Amino acid sequence: MFHVKQYDYDIIVVGGGHAGVEASLSTHRLGLDTLLITMSEDNIARMSCNPSIGGLAKGHLVAEIDALGGEMGKAIDKTGFQFKILNRSKGKAVQSPRAQADKVDYSNYMQNIIKAEGVDILEDIVIGVLTKNEKITGVKTTEHKKISSEAVILCCGTFLNGKITIGQTQYSGGRLNEEAAKGLTESLKDIGFDTGRLKTGTPARLRKDTINLSKLEEQHQDTNPEPFSFHTDRSSFSPPDIPCFVTRTNKNTHNIIKNNLNRAPLFNGTIEGTGPRYCPSLEDKVVQFSDKDSHHVFLEPEWKNSQQIYANGISTSVPIDVQREFIHTIQGLEKAEMIRPGYAIEYDFFPSYQLYRSLETKSIENLFFAGQINGTSGYEEAAALGLWAGINSAYKINQEEPFILDRSDAYIGVLIDDLITKDPREPYRMFTSRAEYRLLLRYDNADRRLLDYSHKIGLIDKNYYKTTLAKKNFIENVIEYTKNNYLSPKDINPILKDNNSSTVDTGININKVLKRPNINLNEILTLLPQKYKQKIKNNPEYDEQIQTDIKYEGYIKKNKKLIQKMKKHENINIPEEMDFSQIDTLKKECIEKLNKFKPETLAQASRISGITPSDITSLMIHLKD
Repeated sequence: MFHVKQYDYDIIVVGGGHAGVEASLSTHRLGLDTLLITMSEDNIARMSCNPSIGGLAKGHLVAEIDALGGEMGKAIDKTGFQFKILNRSKGKAVQSPRAQADKVDYSNYMQNIIKAEGVDILEDIVIGVLTKNEKITGVKTTEHKKISSEAVILCCGTFLNGKITIGQTQYSGGRLNEEAAKGLTESLKDIGFDTGRLKTGTPARLRKDTINLSKLEEQHQDTNPEPFSFHTDRSSFSPPDIPCFVTRTNKNTHNIIKNNLNRAPLFNGTIEGTGPRYCPSLEDKVVQFSDKDSHHVFLEPEWKNSQQIYANGISTSVPIDVQREFIHTIQGLEKAEMIRPGYAIEYDFFPSYQLYRSLETKSIENLFFAGQINGTSGYEEAAALGLWAGINSAYKINQEEPFILDRSDAYIGVLIDDLITKDPREPYRMFTSRAEYRLLLRYDNADRRLLDYSHKIGLIDKNYYKTTLAKKNFIENVIEYTKNNYLSPKDINPILKDNNSSTVDTGININKVLKRPNINLNEILTLLPQKYKQKIKNNPEYDEQIQTDIKYEGYIKKNKKLIQKMKKHENINIPEEMDFSQIDTLKKECIEKLNKFKPETLAQASRISGITPSDITSLMIHLKD
């Protein structure tokens, strides 16, 4: 165990989950003396639920974390298997990377990085925060009592007064076989913070050698797998392809659930917390979607050569005997043995309307919240918030203006804005549909669009900056070349014919050719100058990014015009001390909401539920007076 010699740190990060990892690495890399406090060093970066990284919209978050200098993308590239791009049949804006993770290797990788880079680690439990004159001064722990610091980032995950439920059995715990964190919630409530209760869950783990895999459909990775990290060498990226398997529930499965709803904690009042709408338990799905006879079940190895299989799709908290009974009705699982049962966990969180966009709390200076304590769900959301809080706590200590990304800049900007303008009733999960400018915010261009931000922050190295800047300039130069040059009928017509596209009688602009839906850049690659042709051939990802920017240029321009209009509202700041009750034209309900959320800008105010356009007009007039 680490021995604290002096209780004096620039920043203390509480919690060693995905938020805590990114927070502590970013603050340390920005030159601040950082202490990471966790209950167990061995559980740092543990994947307590599904063994995967990425997925729809979540993959975008990982790409942005990587582009800004975070670690999650590098970690999954080093430790993952079965890499896929989801939604390939749909538009580029909604495609997203996902990979199965070796959860043991992943955790070890993160632990080794943290130790190698010199972040101090302390095994202890934080039971309170220390403040003076509404400013953080440190934390109080079980073993080491008071530890002082200039800033504190709370990344407590599901541990705050965590309660595990399996059937009628309930006991305190932050995860299975790990104790809950008690005292910290009460300390924050005493200061005046609002708190709530949320619920999440996990499915049973099954023994692989008791599953009849011959009955099941195999799933493999893409033929040419793509890494998450822009730092990973794509030419040598060759992760192992370990299959997952797919099966389905059926009417018998559902009948067992229906017949035991009186024993299901979600329906008999045992569980009070609200669960995630978009990742429901099996009993939720059976009740809510009673017209469906089956649901997918994905059987995912939890690490390489693992006998432990994660049964994705049948998260549950029903009694163990009911779990065993319904599992045995599923094809391939007739004789499956449980290594451990599924369970639900309830935990405390703190609604994020109590935070600035920087994730600093409004009531206590230099206190930051990140991860599931903010009401989110998922490793990727937590990591993004941890990185953001880490950067902003460093900026605050160095007396710099907060680092802010707007909704038009990044999915991380959407995530933050949604959290601070909504009153969560369920765990927040990122989706592409939440991003109104998703055509601009693709996962594949995160390095280019965030380059100036990442360079300013200082978490990326000079070589990455130079390489990415060269890539950005190259892509822009190729697109400009296509706008200013033409192809003769002799050169282009054979290609157009082969692709069932109408031929031309005169020279045609290259850009217009590439705007045709069935013509891609690689079709005309041989007709481009050698300086472009060879580089695109050696970097296949350039091909897709260039043609995407060209094909969607019209939509992209419309998005940019909308962004310019919205920026006008984003740049109108609302004074923190403003008394909304002094605006006579505002309704009582509007005044209550504005006083509760205390939006920082007019645009934020417009996104608060229940605030109408007429309310915004009244507010704007008042601000201009």
